[in-house]
Amino acid sequence: MSQKPEFTAGFEGARAVLEKYGRDPHRLVTILQDIQTEYTYLPEEVMKYTAEQLGISPGTVFGVATFYSHFTMSPRGKHVIRVCDGTACHVRKSEVIIKAVESALGLSGDKRTSDDMLFTFEPVACLGACGLAPVIVVDEEVYGGMTKEKTIELIEKIRKEESANA
Repeated sequence: MSQKPEFTAGFEGARAVLEKYGRDPHRLVTILQDIQTEYTYLPEEVMKYTAEQLGISPGTVFGVATFYSHFTMSPRGKHVIRVCDGTACHVRKSEVIIKAVESALGLSGDKRTSDDMLFTFEPVACLGACGLAPVIVVDEEVYGGMTKEKTIELIEKIRKEESANA
């Protein structure tokens, strides 16, 4: 069963972001980026609160949040794994890596975050590192020349590090 991250004292996280930008509705994209950083995603309640505080319609806030692909309205894990499935990666068997990640994390269909909230998986069309194909990015670190085996090892390494730090 997945858990929702707890809001920082209700809307305190969003309130701090809104104050930082002077509740300026023209800064909506930047405000939403910072709110997503605060909560790891854009909770519906926080988006409604943001609209109210900015004096704009909730539809405007939801429209911006759904237009830009870097925004998510689902809880995200601590680590984000992106697997490239662009042409260069696809020809070098990225599909096998994608299936391995989904299997290792217990994901399928629309479920993109592991039950332990440790990982969120995002297959992407291109990471712009074709010479390193197939490519995986974990958080902001790029891993090239990946195989199914190397990918599983990387996931297990992160899990062990997280267990040791817990």
